Amino acid sequence: MAQDTVADAMNMMRNAKKARKEIVRIKLVSNLLIEVLKIMKRENAIKKYKIDAKDRSVEVTLGDFIECKVIKPRFMVKVGEIERYKRRYLPARDMGTVLISTSKGLMTHDEAVEVGLGGSLIAFFY
Repeated sequence: MAQDTVADAMNMMRNAKKARKEIVRIKLVSNLLIEVLKIMKRENAIKKYKIDAKDRSVEVTLGDFIECKVIKPRFMVKVGEIERYKRRYLPARDMGTVLISTSKGLMTHDEAVEVGLGGSLIAFFY
């Protein structure tokens, strides 16, 4: 049975935020999820995360975000189409981040436009 670890983690973080919890323990971990957490930490959506290799889990300390969701189906976008999906998923012009998986790795929508790469839409948070 295939599981979407990023979607499960985002749902767990969103539910914990609504329940006013500070820390979430995510039991299913993937490399894509770790990259998403790195970007969320850099954008101050989460405060920190700690990977436990022994239990194969990650402990996330929640930060400043209102909403975080994955984008399904994972649309393939060109550089010129990123603005359209930004308007679709984010609530305001300078608020939030869309994560895009490009040939150069996972990056934010601003980095993808700056480099001039399109890719597959993964998730968004604000």
